[in-house]
Amino acid sequence: MAKRKTKYVCQECGYESMKWMGKCPGCQSWNSMVEEFEAKPSKKERGFVTSSTTTPSKPQPITKIENTKEQRYDTYIKELNRVLGGGIVPGSLVLVGGDPGIGKSTLLLQVSGEIAKHGQRVLYISGEESIKQTKLRADRLHITSDELYVLAETDVELIERSIEEMSPTIVIIDSIQTVYLDNVTSAPGSVAQVRESTAAFMRIAKTKGIAIFIVGHVTKQGAIAGPRLLEHMVDSVLYFEGERHHTFRILRAVKNRFGSTNEIGIFEMKEVGLEEVVNPSEIFLEERSEGAAGSAVVASMEGTRTVLVEIQSLISPTSFGNPRRMATGIDHNRISLIMAVLEKRVGMLLQNQDAYIKVAGGVKLDEPSIDLAITIAIASSFRNTPTSPTDVIIGEVGLTGEIRRVSRVEQRVIEASKLGFKRVIIPEKNIGGWTVPKGIEVLGVNTINEALEVTLGGITSGSPRFEL
Repeated sequence: MAKRKTKYVCQECGYESMKWMGKCPGCQSWNSMVEEFEAKPSKKERGFVTSSTTTPSKPQPITKIENTKEQRYDTYIKELNRVLGGGIVPGSLVLVGGDPGIGKSTLLLQVSGEIAKHGQRVLYISGEESIKQTKLRADRLHITSDELYVLAETDVELIERSIEEMSPTIVIIDSIQTVYLDNVTSAPGSVAQVRESTAAFMRIAKTKGIAIFIVGHVTKQGAIAGPRLLEHMVDSVLYFEGERHHTFRILRAVKNRFGSTNEIGIFEMKEVGLEEVVNPSEIFLEERSEGAAGSAVVASMEGTRTVLVEIQSLISPTSFGNPRRMATGIDHNRISLIMAVLEKRVGMLLQNQDAYIKVAGGVKLDEPSIDLAITIAIASSFRNTPTSPTDVIIGEVGLTGEIRRVSRVEQRVIEASKLGFKRVIIPEKNIGGWTVPKGIEVLGVNTINEALEVTLGGITSGSPRFEL
């Protein structure tokens, strides 16, 4: 028997040390170092075989390798297919993370029910709930299929035995923090257990060609709990985002070896489960109030999808020495940058104003094309002058006050035209080279001053104007 080695492992980031420390040097968290005993497993325990029983592979020229299109399983949920890149790839290992109660188990159980209903065998393994609890959720979601099997088990060896006996197409592990291996002496949920259990499921997926979904818990900072190595081991990492008090949920791919990482899927949580949102722009704009100052609509690109959202701004005099800058759905540093450009290039005195910026609907925007809409929303609130409710504003703002070109402007304008908007303000450099849809006016601007002239009637500097 191999000699056991003692080490201390941070349960937040996986940092290893030979001695205990109160503060982890890796992630700066306190009291997260836990003693673990690790015995070096043999080749048999790791699932390897000796070279005498296998034929070693030989290097091949890349020009001689056949390029075959990978087969995919349809999930019968279009939003999930979009995020995964077209469907589930056999033999892939997908990690799904999100806050507690956000809907991870509900989504995966719905996917299991849809796939099983179309003849594929699915094994749903629950380590946190009993079979009866899973049955209650399935009844609420109206899932009735004989090809969906449920197992309440946490031992990885027993789970692997069940997979070998059933040979399912899809396997769901809910969650990775509850399963364990006997040859790892640390408790379930520890860094060592999560790492070794994921490695075991990865071996099962690759050798048997079974697609495996594993659910991962998240830390207080929103990252998936366990070592960072966990995200490197899997093929895809999906984050399920959304406010618990809002009904909308966003599924985002932050890693995908079989597709784009820019795609998002939007769902709405209802009593019967998660429903797809076919046209999210209408949902995000349906409660917009017309004639209110500090509001602007922008056409943002999320992967290949155009989403029109409302950016709201509230500028008010500060009561403290340092004005507040708060942002929801937008990077805080971008707000400070845009307000500095407005002060320097336009002459707006914003250094004694509190600024509150929000993206309506709970969406997070991070592309440069939203800069001009944020700028107009701030100026509109500062001047108490409303923008036109039929305007869509697109453009990147430079530090010298210029409006820079954006990508896929034609696709953005087409989406704005479909939703009934009458005018789109875009960078002058994007004018030409494409066909403008009928019924919509496109205006090009070069500077912030031109954009303010078009949208707010040229009121750019001086003191705020309040109309009573």
